[in-house]
Amino acid sequence: MNREELPPTAPPEDTQPEHPRGLMARFRNYFLTGLIVAGPIAITFYLTWWFVNWVDNLVRPFVPTAYRPETYLPFGLPGSGLIVAVIALTLLGFLTANLIGRTLVDLGERLLGRMPVVRAIYRGLKQVFETLFSGSGSSFRRVGLVEFPSPGMWSIVLISQPPSVEIANKLPGNEEQVSVFLPCAPNPTTGFFFYVPRSKIIEVDMSAEDAATLIMSAGVVQPGSDSQKKVAALAGMANAARVANSASLQPAKVE
Repeated sequence: MNREELPPTAPPEDTQPEHPRGLMARFRNYFLTGLIVAGPIAITFYLTWWFVNWVDNLVRPFVPTAYRPETYLPFGLPGSGLIVAVIALTLLGFLTANLIGRTLVDLGERLLGRMPVVRAIYRGLKQVFETLFSGSGSSFRRVGLVEFPSPGMWSIVLISQPPSVEIANKLPGNEEQVSVFLPCAPNPTTGFFFYVPRSKIIEVDMSAEDAATLIMSAGVVQPGSDSQKKVAALAGMANAARVANSASLQPAKVE
């Protein structure tokens, strides 16, 4: 082959921009991989630390100074208030299980039941705690889909209990109604509570924890997704970018 028939080679300056783009792609993939690994761990430790300090600050005023760890140590002991709270709640549950404890609890409930404003707050909170922390309760343990806010649009709801007889008699139609809670993203503690016919609910084989994760992530984290696969995929992208970058830096062979 004659040298005049060879295609013109690109000038060196035309291939130089490939190197920064490959380097930035590798940097971005490595950064995202590290963020996925470290982000959940850091947020979990932060929330745990905040909760422990919050309980410590709440319980510390009720603990005598002579029994506080910082009285004998040159530094505070995080978690001491949490330990005291767990022991106190366990002891309270033990005392409530016997006859004397039940008598005192009934006496306190009758006393609170005679206070106009406190009575409604206490009864409502007691019913909520009994429903949420009861091992046999089924409220908010089932997940469903409801056509909301308009036809053709579906939202995730947590299925609760049927309405009371007074409310059920006032609801239109003869179909059985169910109370549901529709959490909002990204804060699932806020949302909408409404009654909906049971036939309008599509139950989903999903736990309440997976539903909360799906709502908080606004659909980014789907149920059943494996975070390790995502990390491996990002690492594979970074490795591919590194290989492509190294290949672009190698001089082309001229036959």
